[in-house]
Amino acid sequence: MHDLLPVGEDLRRAVRWISGYLQENSDQPLQALVQKAIFTFDLSPKDADFLIGFYSRKPTI
Repeated sequence: MHDLLPVGEDLRRAVRWISGYLQENSDQPLQALVQKAIFTFDLSPKDADFLIGFYSRKPTI
């Protein structure tokens, strides 16, 4: 089934999953959640690096 998904869909699902989880549980440690998403969605090393970097950036106001 993994081969049937469009390119990048696993990463999009991981971001959506993290965002949804944070809306319900804002006190969850972010980096632990990112690591869980990497394994849950079986992300490639490149996608895992992107996800870690994406959630490591400080929000701009």
